[in-house]
Amino acid sequence: MSQTAALSSNSSSTASTVEAIQSFVPLAGRLLIAPLFLLSGISKLSAPAATIGMIASSGLPLATLGFVAAVLVEVVGSVALIVGYRTRLVATVMALFTLATALAFHANLGDQNQFIHFFKNISIVGGLLQIAAFGAGRFSLDARTRS
Repeated sequence: MSQTAALSSNSSSTASTVEAIQSFVPLAGRLLIAPLFLLSGISKLSAPAATIGMIASSGLPLATLGFVAAVLVEVVGSVALIVGYRTRLVATVMALFTLATALAFHANLGDQNQFIHFFKNISIVGGLLQIAAFGAGRFSLDARTRS
């Protein structure tokens, strides 16, 4: 085998490896970020009065409506992310929701615990914005509807 053929074969192999990784990474990202929201939404459903009380105690108006919105964003949004349905829109909505929760519930940056939660939320917003920017990838309902 000539040196040119060997380089071409090696380049082709590298390209297919990169392509395979790029196919699975968006799915992995969605599967890693969605459970945080799904578990949080289920937790809210299991103790609605406590969640509504916490929302009300933060001074936000319409605590019951906030509860319903949070559960919808967290449960429906996480399922949509997992299956890759309307992923860019869902990730954008979830990013805005996560930013709003950081500002509403974790803005006391003088409290070390709140400081950590605030920046955790900001980091999650960054991950969701990556999903919004680059889409669901090959293994998603979005990819099937484009085909």
